[in-house]
Amino acid sequence: MSNLVTYKLDPLSEHIPAVLNLIQKSFAFMEGRIDPPSSMRRLSPESISDHCRKEEVWCIGEPPVACIFFTVKSDCLYVGKLAVDEAVRGQGLARELIELATARAKALGFDTLELQVRVELTENQTAFKKMGFVKTGEDAHEGYDRPTSFTMRKSV
Repeated sequence: MSNLVTYKLDPLSEHIPAVLNLIQKSFAFMEGRIDPPSSMRRLSPESISDHCRKEEVWCIGEPPVACIFFTVKSDCLYVGKLAVDEAVRGQGLARELIELATARAKALGFDTLELQVRVELTENQTAFKKMGFVKTGEDAHEGYDRPTSFTMRKSV
């Protein structure tokens, strides 16, 4: 566990622009590697604030150096937009956020976490496997006739 503060982001938080910047910087390596482009391109301060109102966004650090989005689905807690600032990678923050996701899933009555990872991002797939996720399906974005992402799940 890091010694940085972990907190649920408020819809009116002054940190929302920093969360957007963190995600944009953390996902920049995907440009030119994934097709179609990341949904990160559609994020805005308003959409992050809206997600905070309807679901949950959690952060580590003030200003945020890591974040994760949670969405309640019918049978699981969906994990998205996991981002860790390059300057603090390798310190276990992603694992800490997945542990938080596990605790939130249990608190909400779920026994499963789910996420999507792009086919091309083999290093992300490997990282999630190390955290206990297993591939459970393949998905194609609209207009594509090949898998563009994998669904991965973890029992909690």
